[in-house]
Amino acid sequence: MIQADIKEKLQQIVGPENYDDSKAGRLVYSYDASPQFQSMPDAVVAPRNKEEVQKIVKICNKHRIPIVPRGSGSNLCAGTCPIEGGIVLLFKHMNKILEIDEENLTVTVQPGVITLDMIKAVEEKGLFYPPDPSSMKISTIGGNINENSGGLRGLKYGVTRDYVLALEAVLANGEIIRTGGKLAKDVAGYDLTRLLVGSEGTLAILTEATLKLVPMPETKKTMLALYQDIEACAQTVSNIIASRIIPATLEFLDQPTLQAVEAFAHIGLPTNVKAVLLIEQDGPEEVVERDIEKMAEICRAEKAVDVQVAKSPEHAEALMTARRTALSALARLKPTTILEDATVPRSEIAKMVVAINGIAEKYGLNIGTFGHAGDGNLHPTCLADIRDKDEMERVEKAFAEIFQKAIELGGTITGEHGVGVAKAPYLEWKLGHTGIEVMKAIKNALDPNHILNPGKVFAKETNRVVMMK
Repeated sequence: MIQADIKEKLQQIVGPENYDDSKAGRLVYSYDASPQFQSMPDAVVAPRNKEEVQKIVKICNKHRIPIVPRGSGSNLCAGTCPIEGGIVLLFKHMNKILEIDEENLTVTVQPGVITLDMIKAVEEKGLFYPPDPSSMKISTIGGNINENSGGLRGLKYGVTRDYVLALEAVLANGEIIRTGGKLAKDVAGYDLTRLLVGSEGTLAILTEATLKLVPMPETKKTMLALYQDIEACAQTVSNIIASRIIPATLEFLDQPTLQAVEAFAHIGLPTNVKAVLLIEQDGPEEVVERDIEKMAEICRAEKAVDVQVAKSPEHAEALMTARRTALSALARLKPTTILEDATVPRSEIAKMVVAINGIAEKYGLNIGTFGHAGDGNLHPTCLADIRDKDEMERVEKAFAEIFQKAIELGGTITGEHGVGVAKAPYLEWKLGHTGIEVMKAIKNALDPNHILNPGKVFAKETNRVVMMK
């Protein structure tokens, strides 16, 4: 627990109402959206501004107290589980949109802003922030930046890092650093902005971000392509990209996922097919019409049994919303749901889908697969029961093989969920020993006392189950 004198200092900084070390209060922040991980923090502290963050960090650095920055805890890699205790730094008060700059096409926000709230605010100005993680109704911008979140529109528009222009952050010694700016070009020194994006709170604590906006697309159109042959479905993805068309969204759902989503959302999704592609294109009307027609032809040429264009904007929105509910829908089926994100080059999608199905069969597991097929980011999702130790051992072996196959195909162990604790045992497979040592050198230089989100990325845990402290 936090020593009495340190507790008093922290309460003086944030106010007693923003310091909670009760068992119930700590329990709430002992886990995130990642299954099988839980560990109690010593206290939960909610700063109200960057000056308070600075003061908290200086105290924690002096006394070697771990700090875990946290937004909504919607990450899927155990990135915000306080596995070494310490304090959870909660950004519920730092949740303001500070500026929407229509001249420079930027928005400046505090880290606790809910992603969808910001998206709605800029859209009211006729502007567009493309990154759209499925958790955007609850996830925060700070969390998105720390994990470099992707989303359904990543194929055409890129991921969070492609929209981060500037950051303000508190370093482990309590000093404030500002990177980037409202600039189209800036090559002054190392790109510290990109270094911090995706660093999972291990290098600095974000207190402000300036993000790039783009004009709202003129129009958009959505369609479903239905398949009885999963390999043909996956091959269609490669063929669409090879035809020089880049849709805004190109999503894959297999039959188990379709059935779960339809039972959850009730919007009339077909459940008698092996897989579907959910495709959306946006832009000028003539371009959208041409691309949708061409993609429909490609789908039919690759054995699509039917191609359906959304009947109305409301129908299109329902389809996209249904896709975003895939994890929630699957999670209703069994006690433990493990969602992963093995990623491969687009051209290898078909091979990866076949491999996932084969691995599931080998280990006798129920794995539903969906994901951002257009950018090669698949989400094999295993439905299991943590109380069944034999089954969980098979789950571990299956995912290890899935990650290994992804790397073999030129891919990676995570495309958008981050490393955290869950992927740490596999990181060296992707980066090699030298790559890990370079990352450790950066960590040691910026956080020599290892107080910032310790135990993440470089964790030595080889088992997903972390016992409650």
